[in-house]
Amino acid sequence: MTTEEYNICVDEFSDGVYRFVLHNLRDEHKSKDVVQDTFIKMWNKVGEIDYTKARSYLFTAAYHTMIDAIRKEKKFTSFEDVEYNQPSDSKEYLGLKEILRDAVNRLPEIQRSVVLLRDYEGYNYEEIGEITGLSESQVKVYIYRARVFLKEYIGSLENVM
Repeated sequence: MTTEEYNICVDEFSDGVYRFVLHNLRDEHKSKDVVQDTFIKMWNKVGEIDYTKARSYLFTAAYHTMIDAIRKEKKFTSFEDVEYNQPSDSKEYLGLKEILRDAVNRLPEIQRSVVLLRDYEGYNYEEIGEITGLSESQVKVYIYRARVFLKEYIGSLENVM
């Protein structure tokens, strides 16, 4: 890949990579750091990467960088960082977008990642498997389980409103 092709990749794919990471981490600053690290990794291997596979490389690198960041954060969580969530009996309508975001955030990490790659970014099962290191059948199972959870969590439209 040439420097010009690298710059094209930054322009075309940075927003998608950022959205993917942000949906998983739910922290703008950490997400920006992960995206920056991902593009640094790509720059370090710019001569080895084929331009036609750059998008796949970016999402794979972003996924692994994000997992590393999550693992690192879990090791260093302090007592002050713990949030105490009080259950709410409020039936107040939050809006479908907020309800869906909350439902997706309740998914286990791997299920959330594969659903976001499939439904938000439009990858096929094989590409998701390459990005996450899972087999195609594992990807299908995780997506199925995530969708079942989302369906049960959200329920019918009448229950949401």
